[in-house]
Amino acid sequence: MFQLNHKKMLIFLTCLLALGACANRPTSPAQITGSYSSGLVYESFSCRKLAAEQESLARRESRLVIAQEQRIKSSNMQAWWLGYGQGDGMEASELATVRGQKEAVRTALAAKGC
Repeated sequence: MFQLNHKKMLIFLTCLLALGACANRPTSPAQITGSYSSGLVYESFSCRKLAAEQESLARRESRLVIAQEQRIKSSNMQAWWLGYGQGDGMEASELATVRGQKEAVRTALAAKGC
């Protein structure tokens, strides 16, 4: 039968803990892509209103990126102590939505020649 000495057991447990710490980690904001958003919402917007919407979405995106980065920091701390992270929360899904909306606004701006 296979027997482990103390040194091998320690190495095995360290590797197991290191792999476990990778579980359920939040996604980096740079890796979150925009989800589909219909451009029909923005069809009736004027160029001025589209520009204002684009600025508003950019501000929301910045706040969500900061929130996702904070979630990553707290998840890293949790993973250090408990061996698993927090995973993605509503920040990540909202960030994907906002990025999709920004793309729809960009498309509407281009279509109107703004």
